[in-house]
Amino acid sequence: MLLSSHGVRCIQEGMVSVFTMQMPNNHCQRPSSITHVLLAAAATALALVAVAVAEEPPMGLPGCPTVCGNVSVPYPFGIGASCSFPGFDLTCDATHSPPRLLLGDSAAAGVEVTDIFLENATMRVISHAIINQTTKVAAANGTWGLVGVSTGPFVLSYNHNKFVALGCSIQATLLSEDGNTFISGCSASCWGDDPGHWEQPIGNRGCSECSGNGCCQASIPVGYPSYDVRIIRLEDLIHPGIMPTVVVYIAEQGWIEEVLCQIIGFTNGTVPIALDLPPELLSAVPVMLEWAMNSTRPAEPGLPDAFSRCPTNGATSACVSNHSYCVDMNNNFQSGYACQCSLGYYGNPYLCGGCQDINECTDSDRYPCYGECTNLPGTYQCRCPEGSQGNSSIMHGCVKSSADLIIGPSQKRKGLSIGLGVGSGAALLVLSLGTIVLVRKVKAQRKKRLRQRFFKQNRGQLLQQLLVCQRADIAERMIVTEEELEKATNNFDKSRELGGGGHGIVYKGILSSQHVVAIKKSKIVIQKEIIEFINEVAILSQVNHRNIVKLIGCCLETEVPLLVYEFISNGTLYSHLHVEASISLSWKDRLRVAVETARALMYLHSLASTPVIHRDIKSPNILLDDMLTVKLSDFGASRYIPVDQEGLDTTVQGTLGYLDPTYHTTGHLTDKSDVYSFGVLLIELLTRKKPTSYISSQGFALVSHFVGLLSQGNLDQILDPQVAREGDGEIVDIALLAQMCVKSNREERPTMRQVEIMLESIQAAKEFSSDVTDNDRSSGGNSLEVRSCD
Repeated sequence: MLLSSHGVRCIQEGMVSVFTMQMPNNHCQRPSSITHVLLAAAATALALVAVAVAEEPPMGLPGCPTVCGNVSVPYPFGIGASCSFPGFDLTCDATHSPPRLLLGDSAAAGVEVTDIFLENATMRVISHAIINQTTKVAAANGTWGLVGVSTGPFVLSYNHNKFVALGCSIQATLLSEDGNTFISGCSASCWGDDPGHWEQPIGNRGCSECSGNGCCQASIPVGYPSYDVRIIRLEDLIHPGIMPTVVVYIAEQGWIEEVLCQIIGFTNGTVPIALDLPPELLSAVPVMLEWAMNSTRPAEPGLPDAFSRCPTNGATSACVSNHSYCVDMNNNFQSGYACQCSLGYYGNPYLCGGCQDINECTDSDRYPCYGECTNLPGTYQCRCPEGSQGNSSIMHGCVKSSADLIIGPSQKRKGLSIGLGVGSGAALLVLSLGTIVLVRKVKAQRKKRLRQRFFKQNRGQLLQQLLVCQRADIAERMIVTEEELEKATNNFDKSRELGGGGHGIVYKGILSSQHVVAIKKSKIVIQKEIIEFINEVAILSQVNHRNIVKLIGCCLETEVPLLVYEFISNGTLYSHLHVEASISLSWKDRLRVAVETARALMYLHSLASTPVIHRDIKSPNILLDDMLTVKLSDFGASRYIPVDQEGLDTTVQGTLGYLDPTYHTTGHLTDKSDVYSFGVLLIELLTRKKPTSYISSQGFALVSHFVGLLSQGNLDQILDPQVAREGDGEIVDIALLAQMCVKSNREERPTMRQVEIMLESIQAAKEFSSDVTDNDRSSGGNSLEVRSCD
């Protein structure tokens, strides 16, 4: 082979390859296909004869430092521009002991890096508390951002962080940097009887759980570079007048539990309301960032711009290792790609020779083998010893072969030697093909075992839920295979995405029966998500109402079950209400949506075999079909209420703005909690204001502002102008009904049955009035004409 003037020949990764030094990138030129096959076959043959001792994969460019203090610095990161990929330069601040690694090309940036993870394109940095409020104020604001590096390739990781608030009777809201877009939020209250302390942890755990009792946390569904934070103190019905410390973080998932464990250790099992945290817990908050390699690859014809950012030309890709591949890293605020080592390899995919083969035979914990283990490129082979057969991957799985007793070991070895001698000419080619088949077979077997394990786990949880309602047969008839759903969605192609939030993505699919369906797939794998998915299956499989979305089936062969619903084509009520245009959903349609939603809730509360409380009534969870018929959805947070009980105590869950304040304060859930959320929905229909983010000029939330204006007779100040034009006297009736639903005392709220009856009577009066008006117009404005006789 001929090399350029800067070319270097290197033997690595089990084959000969050529790479050209192009600072700051190293691009490996891969051999031709014939050379590749021959050399790969030779490497495989050598691996079967002896175990090669591989060098540790390189970390950085030649001559560049790869450590700063206690932190490893792998390429594409580097200390200085000449040692890093553009935009990934770091600074090693030696004025501290040990030295600190900082984002950016100067110490002025000040964001300290403590860990870099190539395998999932993340890094851990040190941040600080956003709000540390100790004074008696009703509200407080704060900001979070990457000072000095906001224009780089870094955003907050939405899979690895939580929005956390510590305090009593508070509502914490996370907004976009301009303060106009609601991102996430949570509420916390103190349920203990002692006004100086929180209660012991829920569930008798050794450490406190951040679940709403003095501490709340919420997921962060999108990764912005910076955020605004808003805190509002709520009325404390248990300890009025107490204004404890409020601390708000964006922090790595799981960190706050460790903090609470430390506090419990300091205070003998109770956490003081004063919350006098050690300084390091305010200024040394770990946060996970995501990063991506910039790519300007044009979109392919017919595909959206963000379909893929992986370079089509291998020479321009940062994934230079022969055993690496490209992964899209696309979200709303970051478009690019990252590199990973192929299955069976480890190391640095951004460097030539960076991905090295994993010797599975030396790691029996992850790759169990109780027979003869042979390391192969990217995989391994585990066989029972000669003279035995069975399953070599389990202990005592190999048993002595009966054929060995008949033929004898010496005769078998002699026959094997003759066979090897005769077939030596074709052995190399057969070995190459056999390796490919073996790798595919191993992968298929692993996938099959995973599916079986997930199916057993998820089916057990589902049956456990269904047995509560004596409906164990449902789990059998609703199961859909993963292959069916992969085929229905073209392997979950991005072009089939309908939308989604922080926890999951919804895909459009076509089953083999030609039914068009919506398939809900979770983004993250945590036990809470699995429980909520199973809970939704258990509830929706037992309800049957025209205004509740129909669950067709579920797939239990994946780590988190996939849910298959009827396809609702016309989006959500939220998308119809909150549009940029001045004209939105007509008042007549809004009134009908309110009536149909009330019918669905009344059915759940009063007519279902076991009463169900939805617990998350809001406009994004109300789907509309082509005829604008309501389909109530998202039952992951819903709960059964035994017939002989009025409610139950549970961890507070719901959406800020719609959440019942009594439930938020006490943790006691009843059907009146749904009534409150429905009342907020009525206010949203009347005003076209977003309950999750609306704040009046006086600092009031939507419900408080609406009720105040209604009591003053100034409803027109907050009413949607379109509603004022299209409505009549029924607007006041609906407003008064909404006011009744959002009473702070839940005993004063009506039931959903009463709400449904009142709404239907208002709708009937509206329709009757419209019919009379239309008849009058058709008769020229007079219902009776009197003529005189000559």
